[in-house]
Amino acid sequence: MRFLKSDSGMIGVLLVLAITQLIGWATITLPAVVGRDLAADLGLSLPAVFAGSSVFYVTMGLCAPWLGKAFARHGARKVMMVGTVVTVPGYIVLSLAHEPLLYFAGWVLLGMGGSAALSTGAYIMLNEIAGRQAKSAIGALMLVSGLSSSIFWPATSFLSDHFGWRVTCLVYAAMLMLISLPLLAFGAPRRRPLGEEAGPAAKPSTSSKASGLPRSTFNLVVCAITLNAFVQFGLGAILIELLRAEGLSPVQAIAFGSMLGVIQVSARGLDFLGGGRWDGITTGLVAGTALPLAMLLLMVSEGATWAVAVFILLYGAGSGAMAVARATIPLVFYDQAEFAKAMSMIALPLNLASAISPPLLAGLLTQFGSRGALGLTFVFSCATVLILVLLGRRRPQVAAAAAT
Repeated sequence: MRFLKSDSGMIGVLLVLAITQLIGWATITLPAVVGRDLAADLGLSLPAVFAGSSVFYVTMGLCAPWLGKAFARHGARKVMMVGTVVTVPGYIVLSLAHEPLLYFAGWVLLGMGGSAALSTGAYIMLNEIAGRQAKSAIGALMLVSGLSSSIFWPATSFLSDHFGWRVTCLVYAAMLMLISLPLLAFGAPRRRPLGEEAGPAAKPSTSSKASGLPRSTFNLVVCAITLNAFVQFGLGAILIELLRAEGLSPVQAIAFGSMLGVIQVSARGLDFLGGGRWDGITTGLVAGTALPLAMLLLMVSEGATWAVAVFILLYGAGSGAMAVARATIPLVFYDQAEFAKAMSMIALPLNLASAISPPLLAGLLTQFGSRGALGLTFVFSCATVLILVLLGRRRPQVAAAAAT
C-alpha cells in the first residue's frame, strides 16, 4: 500500500479507472444475463449468442499488438478515450441487430474499443505513473473490478425486464459517453509519452531494459500468462456445468459457484494488502500451486461435497491472486518505456486463449465428462508453475533485489 502514502494523486487515478473499468467489463457480460432473450429475438442458438463473447476476445487480441505504438506515443489516457468512443457504436449496432451479421459486427466493434479502453490500457496508465510500484495499484484496481458482475448483473436484469435488452444496450452506450469518457478526459493524468520526457527518470534502467532481455524470457512470460488465462477463463465459463457433472444438483452447483467470486475478490484483497512484499512472479508461484492441487482433489474425490467445497476454496483463492499475477509479472522485466509494448504483445495470445478455452473445455466436458476438462486444466496449471520457476531464476537484478 506504499503508493497510497507516497502519492495521494494515485487515489484519484484509481477512482477514475475503477469506475471506467467497472462499467466497461460489466456491460460486456450482457449475454450472461439476457442470453436467452437475445437468442429468441435474433433467431440464434444459445451457444451462438455466447459466441459473441468469443468474437469480442479474438478482436481484442488481434487489435492489441497494433496499439502498442499508440500507447507509447500518445499515452494511455488518449488511447483509452478513443477506445471508449469506438465502443459506443458497438452497443448501438447491437441494439439495432435483427440478424446474426449485425449482432457479430457489434461484438467486433466492442472488441476494437475494448482492446484500447479495458484492462491493458488501465495497467499501462498505472505503470506510466508508478513504474515498478504499480503492482499494488493494479491489485487495488482488480479488487474493485472483480465486483462488476455483482453490481451490474442485477442492474442489467432490471433494465432488460422493464425496457428490453435493446434499450439496455443504449443505456450502456450512454454510460460510456456520459460517465466513462468525461472521467478519462478530465480525471485521468495528462502525461507526455515516456520517450519524450526529459531527465534521468525517463531513461530505462540498464538492468531491466526490455531490449536487453532474451527473446526466450519474453516467450516464457507469454506462455505463463496465456496458459493461466486459458484455465481461468475456461473454468469460469463451465464451472456450473462442471460441478453438475461431479454429481451436484443444479441448486448446489449454483450455490457453490456463487461462492467463487467472493473468494476470488477476497484473495485479490489479501494480495493487495501484502502487495509491497511480493512481485508478480512470487505471487504467481504461491497462487499457481493451489490450482493443480484443487483440480487433483476434485478428480480423485468422486464428487464428495466436502471436496467440492475445498476445491472452490483452493481454486477461488489461487485464481483470484493469479489474476493479479498475470497483470503484474511483466513489471518484473519491463521498465516504463517498454511496458506498454510488452502488454500489447501479450494481449494477443491472452485474449485468443480466453476466446478458445470455454468452447474447448465445454466440448471436453460433454465428450469425456469432468475428468477431460479437469485433466487438461491440471496439465496447463502445472506447466504454468514450472514456467514461473524458470522466470524466477531470470529476474533482472533490480527486480530480484525488490523481491527479497
